[in-house]
Amino acid sequence: MKLTAASVEKAKPTDRRQEIPDSLCTGLYLTVQPSGKKGWQVRYRHGGVHRRMSLGAYPVLSLADARQRARDALAAASEGRDPAEEVRAAKAPKPQDDRDKVRTLMALYAKRHLASLKSGATVKRELERHVVSEWGERDIHDIAKRDVIDLLDGIADSGRVVTANRVRAYLNKFLNWCVERDVIDASPALGVKPVAKEASRDRVLSDDEIRWFWRACEAEGQPWGTLGKVLLLTGQRLSEVAGMSDAEITGETWHLPAARTKNGRAHDVPLSEAVRDVLDGMERIDGTALYHTTNGATPLSGYHKGRGHLATRMVEVASEEAGEPVEIPHWTFHDLRRTAATGMARLGIPVRVTEAVLNHVSGTGGGIVGVYQRHDYAEEKRKALEAWARFARSVVDGNAENVVRLEVAQ
Repeated sequence: MKLTAASVEKAKPTDRRQEIPDSLCTGLYLTVQPSGKKGWQVRYRHGGVHRRMSLGAYPVLSLADARQRARDALAAASEGRDPAEEVRAAKAPKPQDDRDKVRTLMALYAKRHLASLKSGATVKRELERHVVSEWGERDIHDIAKRDVIDLLDGIADSGRVVTANRVRAYLNKFLNWCVERDVIDASPALGVKPVAKEASRDRVLSDDEIRWFWRACEAEGQPWGTLGKVLLLTGQRLSEVAGMSDAEITGETWHLPAARTKNGRAHDVPLSEAVRDVLDGMERIDGTALYHTTNGATPLSGYHKGRGHLATRMVEVASEEAGEPVEIPHWTFHDLRRTAATGMARLGIPVRVTEAVLNHVSGTGGGIVGVYQRHDYAEEKRKALEAWARFARSVVDGNAENVVRLEVAQ
């Protein structure tokens, strides 16, 4: 029968499924289910086999549109194609394209942008640790503002508010780079504010805390205990100490090349007897020049967990010493650097010498003094670090009051 709009509308359901052919378009059928639902179906041959393909539901798909779709399907079949398989393939989920994965784009960002920055290695490490580890396999187009907020909140909730703010800044630049490269239309981090306002830190370990810290380092051992001791005794930055290698040490001097310092200035650190004792007592991995490493190939990492180990040990040592639970305020590895500087001030060491020890270029070492005064304070630095090591040792032994102030030429 020739189907018409009226006949399709009036077709009534029965207790069995009906297939009503359309004489005007051979191969097209109106299907009527016992439930009353109606739809369109086309029959064709492919590879010598009879095939059926659903075209859509009525009345969403009208008779006229159903005839056109049926003709298209029949034309495809006459060309040797299988229209049903083509529709199925078109609806099938596409294989994930690695090109737009966060992991792939982050690697490209490191190569194209971070590699040219002095701080590039640090930024790359933090992005891999906090962003790639969470989003690496995700398509960047699926990252929303809420994902950014959740990521930063997770870091902050673990007690690392400053780290969360740093990651936010690094992530902002990465996402803006993706916008510039026409990877995404807009940054999902747009409008995301810092997790919290950062207060300038002035945390310095007290004498009791220095003692507990040292004993915690001894109890913890390698790798974090030895790293902690060297940090406290030298006052140098965490990444610099962590990357210490045989190639940088000549006799009693640790030479930091410009590429390894934050300010890009080569720096010599006299190694006190106490530091040399720590380094000489370490168990080294055969074949590696690194001191602070767990695999022999790369410097120690995972600083947050390492600090946690030492902090836990400190509480144990303090509580055992006091005979009751002791609560120790939060401290960071950078606070050890501030503690060393403060300790040298207590010993009467001039600020300029302390700045030389810390490789600071601000303060008394900035401006015209920094440009024209080329004295490297090598001898003064050595005396200062030896005095600080003796003082720290006296604090650990409980007789700091017997340490005299160091006389250094002004």
